[in-house]
Amino acid sequence: MKYFIALLLLLVTTNSVRAQRSRNSNLDEIAKKHAVNSFNEFFELLSLSNDAHFPSDIEKNIQWCESAFAKRNFSTKRLNTATIPLLLADRKVGNAKKTVLIYIQIDGQPVNPSQWEQESPWKPTLKEKDANGKWRVIANERLYEDLNPDWRIFARSTADAKGPAVAFLASLDALNELKAEPNYNIKVIMDFEEELGSPHLPEAIEQYKSELTADVLIIFDGPRHVSNQPTLSFGARGICEITLITFGPRSPVHSGNYGNYTPNPAMRLARLLASMKDDNGQVIIPGFYDGVTLTEGEKKILRQVPDNENEIRKFLGIAEPDKIGNSFQESLQYPTLNIRGMNALFVGDEVRTLIPATATAEIDIRLVPSSNAERLIELIKKHIEAQGYYLVNKEPTEEERMKYPKIAAFQSSISYGAFQTPFDSEAGVWLSKAMHRAFGKEPIKIKIGGGSIPISPFITTLNIPAVIVPTVNADNNQHAENENIRVGNYIDAVKTFLAIMLEKL
Repeated sequence: MKYFIALLLLLVTTNSVRAQRSRNSNLDEIAKKHAVNSFNEFFELLSLSNDAHFPSDIEKNIQWCESAFAKRNFSTKRLNTATIPLLLADRKVGNAKKTVLIYIQIDGQPVNPSQWEQESPWKPTLKEKDANGKWRVIANERLYEDLNPDWRIFARSTADAKGPAVAFLASLDALNELKAEPNYNIKVIMDFEEELGSPHLPEAIEQYKSELTADVLIIFDGPRHVSNQPTLSFGARGICEITLITFGPRSPVHSGNYGNYTPNPAMRLARLLASMKDDNGQVIIPGFYDGVTLTEGEKKILRQVPDNENEIRKFLGIAEPDKIGNSFQESLQYPTLNIRGMNALFVGDEVRTLIPATATAEIDIRLVPSSNAERLIELIKKHIEAQGYYLVNKEPTEEERMKYPKIAAFQSSISYGAFQTPFDSEAGVWLSKAMHRAFGKEPIKIKIGGGSIPISPFITTLNIPAVIVPTVNADNNQHAENENIRVGNYIDAVKTFLAIMLEKL
């Protein structure tokens, strides 16, 4: 009897494994088929410049999205803002009890074409690595032959985030071939000002709350874990910004004639910025990390992420990391204080023997759920004043120049806050099942990612949980020159989104 039961269990288990493999094989085949079929659309969208500083260019992207979603039986509606509208696409399913809202970003960072290793950032270019590890151009037509998943498509917004957007469209085509439907309604909200900080998103969500109402929010954005394994991210840091300008002479003056007499605003700015952190990279402004605590249970969850710290340092080209937290994952749980750009006068071939009139630092602060943006900005402001600076919000007056020896302009803005959703939430469990369906294993689960996306306004206004479904390769050069997407990741994105729509919510 025991032998019979054991044999029965073995047969059941074997059949279950075979069925799982068969389902995965079917998903692999149809995802690859529709990924390949979608390359024409992908290249078409990538060819449209999408810097939100130029609304006429963005309009072309909006029209493209309206047409693409209409082809997939979505109704579309522009949600007007003070500048560029959001675009909402809506597709209802019979007898659906729930609605899933999907966030997709379409705009991209500005580009400097001269720094791209190809004809144009707006001309999608297929490349493979040669024997020396250098990327060389190959014909785009090879994508329709026996493609190599390690090839890369280079263009602005391939990874951030037109790749996920078109991969989702391809997954809808795959779903149509299967004659299947999700058991939930789908709403897709497209943001065309994300790289500007989505300045009008919070008020738009409030204004169009009824149109955006949903039960779950998923975000098709961001890179997978550096191991390139299937990943879910359950949080993202928020962001706020500071522009700090120190003032010297009214206009640049000769460094020989006036050096040792005229204060140099670049030197003063350097000392001021250096006073905010120690040599370990820790912010030394009192109270900056207040409210951030990691329990042993939370640290255990963070240790489950399969990071290879040596490989991360090698990827970054650094011998030693800053000492905020005891690991890469722990470092992401704290707010950051980052100098993202500095400017005074001339460098390189344009250098001149001058004392600059001003020096500027652009600063960003990445927020975690326990951070309060207003409080952190105020801490930095008070710290600057404590260093003897008189603060203005624009160019100082002549009277102020003659009265205060140290003057700085301080301007700040808050883009959006952080969010974090529990792993065991309904959304987390559902998406974990979908990822297992697609890849036959549990995804890597990230407690909170390092980047910032404008999701907290959705959570606070619509009162819904949110999870990020990242699909692109971590080494995609987003925001930089030569941005790219790995072809295998693009195909996996189609499979991921298809599995999500097939998984019952």
